[in-house]
This record gives sequence, C-alpha cells and structure tokens, in this order.
Amino acid sequence: MQPNRLIHEKSPYLLQHAHNPVDWYPWGEEAFERAANEDKPIFLSVGYSSCHWCHVMAHESFEDPRIADILNRNFVCVKVDREERPDIDDIYMTAVQLLAGRGGWPMSVFLTPEGEPFFAGTYYPPEIFAQIARQLADAYQNRRDEVLQSAREVAGVIQQVAAARYEQMEGEPDPRIAGSYLQQMRQHFDAVHGGFGTAPKFPPNTAFPVLFWLAENLNSEDALQMALRMLDAMAVGGIRDHIGGGFHRYSTDAEWLLPHFEKMLTDNAQLGWAYTEAYSLTGNVHYAEVAREIYNWVLREMRVEGGAFASAMDADSEGEEGRYYTWTLGEIRQVLPPALADLFCNVYSIRPDGNYREEATGQLTGRNIPHLRAPLAEIAAELGMTPKELQHKMKTAREMLLQARLQRVPPLRDDKVLAGWNGLMIESLAYAGLVLENRQYVQAAEEAARFILQRMTDADGRLLRRYRDGEAAIPAYLEDYALLGSGLLELFEATE
Repeated sequence: MQPNRLIHEKSPYLLQHAHNPVDWYPWGEEAFERAANEDKPIFLSVGYSSCHWCHVMAHESFEDPRIADILNRNFVCVKVDREERPDIDDIYMTAVQLLAGRGGWPMSVFLTPEGEPFFAGTYYPPEIFAQIARQLADAYQNRRDEVLQSAREVAGVIQQVAAARYEQMEGEPDPRIAGSYLQQMRQHFDAVHGGFGTAPKFPPNTAFPVLFWLAENLNSEDALQMALRMLDAMAVGGIRDHIGGGFHRYSTDAEWLLPHFEKMLTDNAQLGWAYTEAYSLTGNVHYAEVAREIYNWVLREMRVEGGAFASAMDADSEGEEGRYYTWTLGEIRQVLPPALADLFCNVYSIRPDGNYREEATGQLTGRNIPHLRAPLAEIAAELGMTPKELQHKMKTAREMLLQARLQRVPPLRDDKVLAGWNGLMIESLAYAGLVLENRQYVQAAEEAARFILQRMTDADGRLLRRYRDGEAAIPAYLEDYALLGSGLLELFEATE
C-alpha cells in the first residue's frame, strides 16, 4: 500500500497514520480546497502519539479498508497532532464538549468545507463509527440546510465561548476571588482519596501553585493540607511509576491506582515542581525523594540529542497497554532474591493473580501495577523496621527491577521538542536545582534553554514551536512564549 500525504510530516503521531488506507491530509489549504471543489464535508481526527485510545481507534477503524472506503468516498479526511497545533485542538474541543457533553481524545469532528463543525465526539467502536459516517454523509447530501444551520449555531457558540474566555480583565484582582476559589475547591475535593471529583482523575497540576500561594501568602492551612493530601495520595498510587520514576497521565479510578500509562513531559515538569515546593514548605524529605525520582527519569529517558526534552512516552508496548510497566509475580521472583521479593510484594501490593484489571472488561490480567499499600513509614512500623531500613531495602529492589525493565521493549517515545513544554521543564529543573541543591538539574535546564534559543528560532529571531529531525517549524504560540519566558526567568535566578 502506498503511503498517504502524512508520510511527508515530521509529527510522530501523523507518521503513525501515514500507511492507513484512509486518504489523510494534514491540516492546510489543500484539504479545504478539495472539500470545497468536490462539495464534501471534512472528517477531522485530532489526537497525539502517546494516546492509548487514539491507537485503539486507529487499529479498529483507520486501518480497516471497509471503513476507510466510507471515509474516502464521502469526506476529505484531515489528521491533526494536538501537540503541534493546540489552536486547532482548542477550537474543536469546544465543539466536542458542546455536542457530546464531554471531551477527550481521539477527537472525531465532522465539518463543513468552511471548517464549521456539525457533529463531534471522541472514540467510537468501529461499527458505530461506520454507521455515524454513513448517516452524516447522507445528511450532508440530502438534508444540507439542517446540517449547515446546525454548523452555524455551533460555530456561533464557539465564538462566544472564546470571547468570554479571553475577555480582558482590568484593574487589580479582587481579593475575594481567592476565598471564592478556595471554597469551590473544598466543595469538589475528595477528602478520602485526594484530588477533585471522581474517576477519571488527572493530577491537578495547575491547582498546586494556587494552593501553595494561598498557603504562603494568606496562611491558609486548608489550602496547604489539600495540596499535601493530593501529593501523598498520588505518591502511593499506581499513577506513580514506582520503579522508574515519574507519573503517568491520569488514573481511571478515584483511588489513583489504575493509570493510563502514557507519560507526558508537561505533567512531570509540573509535578516535579509541586513535590519540590511541598518539600520547601514542609521540610518533609519524602517529597524531595519523589521529586528526585521524577527528574532522574526525565534526565535518563526524555532527553534528546542536544539536551532538549522529548514530549511523551507512549502507553503501549508490544501491542499492549501498560506491558512495560506491569509485572507478574513470577517476573519479580526471577529478578529479586527470595526474601527481598517477599518483602517487595508485601509493600507494593503484588498478588499471585495480579492486581491490574483491564479497563474495558474489569477482568484481572495476571499482571501487577506496583503501588504502596500504605505510606512507607506506616508499613515499616507494622513490620518492626525503621523507615530508613525499609527504604534502603526497597530502593535496592526497585533498582534491580528497573535494570530488568530496561531490557524490555520500551514504549515509543514522541521525540519532538516543543518550546513551551521545554520551558515548563526548564523552570521545574532550575527551581529544583536550587531547592534540592543539585547542580545537575540547573545544568540540564541550561542545556535545554540553549537548544531552544539556538535551534528553534527563524531567520528573524522569532520563536518556533516544534523541532524534530533537524527541522524547526510552526510559529510559536502564546503558550510557548509564556512558558519559555517563565522558565528562562527561573533559570536566571538559579544561575545569577
């Protein structure tokens, strides 16, 4: 099979779809001109390379010649990497939330040739997706007025949402906003498991700076305790990679135990900062240890040639989600001496029949996600050991298991360099270098900053968003300037 137009792209996500039978276009004038000339609607699919459900829909639908034929005959098909084009993702995610009531990826949006959405959703099983595509093609041909009216209405609401979101605020912030914000957080806070709301749970990365600011500047003990409760809960859960360091993207349950296994640079930059700040405020060395594990993983597995940082690690390896990160009891016993294996399995909730349930069916897989059954100090007291003694034994076990894991087939790494995302990690490393007194972190931040400033600008000195395979491209967005600028300011403070 001949590759489609995506073969000429740099995005790892788009290249994953270059050999689909779907006649994909990248986002651009060519696709919209064809849609207008042939009077066809557009099918827009938005995702990212480390997204598990994006892989599932690609395999079930976009690799299926039958479904590809439906799409190719009736639509002009466009693929977008949301990490390269956050502007497109933002616009059409609003449409998905309006029309489907919830958002997520892969994003599946049907547009008029003018780009106005008239139907939107996320992942669909193949038979349902094929039925939807046929019905929408029929509606566009035979009930055009209804479709266009719906599209105009949705486009109007999107414009209203955008206008409200970016409405300029004048004057100083009202001090009452802080109290109102904290009250809202209290209402949605899960006091049992930490975090906000119910499953699925994402690490509340943007909430941590606000909560810590409230704790430091308004002496809010409530804000501090909420932040620490969340950090504690995530640190014992399966969302944390206890063997290799770092955190997975989100938890499918309320207890932070069962993650989706992709790892994002942005999440780990923000969580590294949060655990470092928690250590700075409390002096609790546990938070420093979690932060160091995050940064050790980043420096070991996320750096690209030249010192910048890759974007993400996939959830899947060997065709299975979480395969790289999970263990059978037998695999653990092959690596660890018997007494150490017994202790590790006790501490990290390892079961003979596995503790990892397949998300869709709820069936046990026979594999285990290592997670602490309680904070390490509590387990040490229960076992009649000192925390330091247990910590030393578990560190030895984790290092042995990590070396064994590094021999496995790893998940794919999305090695594109994004300016703003690197800015987040530069800021995180520079701050941690100061607080944790680790010069290596500051040096890594300096190398990443040098990479971006030297390789990711155009001839006029303007910042570019993405670098991959020797090419910098895509004019930077406000996000890139803001995050990189903040990172450079933190780096200045760390190096002056």
